[in-house]
Amino acid sequence: MSNPKFPGGLAAIADRYDVILCDVWGVIHNGRYAFDEACQALMRFREQGGAVCLITNAPVPKAQVIRYFDPLGVPPEAFDDCVSSGDATRDLLGRSTEQVFWRLGADEGWEHDKFLYEGLNLQFADMRAADTVLCIGLEDQVNDEPEDYRGRLAEAADRGMNMICANPDKKVRIGDQLYWCAGALAEVFEQEGGQVIYPGKPHSLIYDLALAKLGDLGVEPGEGRVLCIGDSPATDMQGAASQGFDGLYVGTGLKQHGADFASEVTSLLSEYNTKAEWAMPHLAW
Repeated sequence: MSNPKFPGGLAAIADRYDVILCDVWGVIHNGRYAFDEACQALMRFREQGGAVCLITNAPVPKAQVIRYFDPLGVPPEAFDDCVSSGDATRDLLGRSTEQVFWRLGADEGWEHDKFLYEGLNLQFADMRAADTVLCIGLEDQVNDEPEDYRGRLAEAADRGMNMICANPDKKVRIGDQLYWCAGALAEVFEQEGGQVIYPGKPHSLIYDLALAKLGDLGVEPGEGRVLCIGDSPATDMQGAASQGFDGLYVGTGLKQHGADFASEVTSLLSEYNTKAEWAMPHLAW
């Protein structure tokens, strides 16, 4: 597996691509404020004729993702559209109305939001009366640990329940803190023998949806001309590789870079058995 190359900025490689699929958390903002250089880089790419679709594992629909952009300082000129794991999950849930769901998550939390399933006329019940786990996240994101849920998840797996995981991320950075996400619970469920459906990255549903949204805008990228940007080797870079797209890893998220960024990134990608065509300490033009 080849090591990534290290361009000085997006400008050095921008002419290779028609479309960027760009992660949100950890790349263009950290939940507290926008990364101005990253936003400017995406704006410059669009000014040169490229298209940008933000692609995030947030388990809420697009409208709830982008409503925070203005307060954080993310300019609307930085992207053409935005697709979330919540959008892909809603598409899947809308085709599953015959099932009864055990809803695992905290309503009205910062990412555990009723908008994920509002208006779909889904049936909900407790674990022992449900068919499928709808995993949105931890019930108490600040104080709970994934291991706290092992007993209930093991029982659900033993009952033959499947899980739809609305956010495959295991952790997310908000400011300087890391918080557990739904993907950590899905990992426990799989360890207990349960089967999980992941609408978000690194799986195909969210990429198909993003490209379909761009297609609705008249954007059809050429062969090999899609670049995925993200800060997670497990979701962003593995997702890019599985779709046959180039990946640009940026070091502003879960893994903080040290003095030898190149060695650290190469080691990190090897640890996750994935690849990236490019790597930068942070996204900049």
